Amino acid sequence: MTLAGFLSPRKLALLALIPLLSDCTVDVGPSYSRPPPRPPGPAMCSMEYAPVCGQRSGRVETFTNACQARAAGFAIINRGQCRRPTPITSRPPPPPRAARPQMCTMEYAPVCGQRGARVQTFANACQARAANFAVISRGQCARQPGITVRPQRPAPRPQPGGICTREYRPVCGQRGSQIRTFPNACEASNRGFRIVSQGACRR
Repeated sequence: MTLAGFLSPRKLALLALIPLLSDCTVDVGPSYSRPPPRPPGPAMCSMEYAPVCGQRSGRVETFTNACQARAAGFAIINRGQCRRPTPITSRPPPPPRAARPQMCTMEYAPVCGQRGARVQTFANACQARAANFAVISRGQCARQPGITVRPQRPAPRPQPGGICTREYRPVCGQRGSQIRTFPNACEASNRGFRIVSQGACRR
């Protein structure tokens, strides 16, 4: 007969726990001190967006809300996002470079652009930036001694079916004997009309 057959299932379960319980010891002698209580932490925080700036051991971090900061063990030092200290420099940082545009409108609002020593007039700021020129002034480039100004070639006329902006700058267009008002020059050119005047057609 085996030991398992000799003992009841309840006694067998208690015998199985003896090795586990023998590893647990509690020192209750004179030098024993209770561990400090765990700080109460919320079981769950909401996803409410009310940013706070928290600090722990010199580390500063922005949290979505105060509950999440406290749950991570951070003390709240101010409401809102943490501000990074701005370095003191002798000159201001360069302006951020705009992403190179994929497509520019045909709008004519001339600007003067510069790249290195080269200065050039462009039909609009988008076209200047697309050519990697920095816009230095509105309007055409002024002629100055020692600076070569190269006017930009006129923008190609839009082909029928091209993309136009929705800007409203009416023009009067003519095709053969037909005269018609269009919302802008691009729309007129797209329909094969020649621009005869700025503004609506007079009848």
